Amino acid sequence: MELQTFVSDLSQHNFPLSERVVGKVLPHPMLAFIQKQYPDFTAEHSLSVTELSYYREKYLAEYLAKEVGEISSLEETVLNSLKNKSIVSENDAQDALTFGQKIADKVATFGGSWYFIISFGVFIAIWILSNVLILMQRAFDPYPFILLNLILSCIAALQAPVIMMSQNRQEEKDRDRAKQDYLVNLKSELEIRILHEKIDHLILHQNQEMLDMLQTHAKILEELLAYKKQEMAK
Repeated sequence: MELQTFVSDLSQHNFPLSERVVGKVLPHPMLAFIQKQYPDFTAEHSLSVTELSYYREKYLAEYLAKEVGEISSLEETVLNSLKNKSIVSENDAQDALTFGQKIADKVATFGGSWYFIISFGVFIAIWILSNVLILMQRAFDPYPFILLNLILSCIAALQAPVIMMSQNRQEEKDRDRAKQDYLVNLKSELEIRILHEKIDHLILHQNQEMLDMLQTHAKILEELLAYKKQEMAK
């Protein structure tokens, strides 16, 4: 069976008949945008779904340019996702963490917990009691506990930059989440705008169809009345 095609009134190229879109079903802003480049294109003309997607992307790009100014890479990502009908949100790549990043996260989690505070407090208490009461004359670190101070200084010197590494990475994750939220919100806003235009156009189209039907019924009634009068006149 031969594939049925039609000729687009925009590009004059052949497309499958299943991709045919009549201009009168387009939202008015979209039709007006196309007519800026093709003044001869009317509501009775037709175009393909591929061409409609192309002009819809250009229409949204122009809308974004008016609303936010110059389009950045984030807005381009949203436009491409609308064009390709893909999602813009991404999952966190936990498997891509390096060994050092995993260690930094674990150290930061352990160092900021009550378990670390309590266990380290018990360790210091045992250290002090051992050198002051238990070992006494044979203490390996007598008062003022120079060795203990050295250990605490080394732990603090190592722990601080490791925790800062984890915090910096957390800030990067927060920025990525904020970027994802912006992309999702922007895409939702554009899709809602397109949906509103489609609904408004659909309501207007249905009202026009109802008006045409009422006019047709009125004509039929007029013809019936005229025929009835002719019959009565006979």
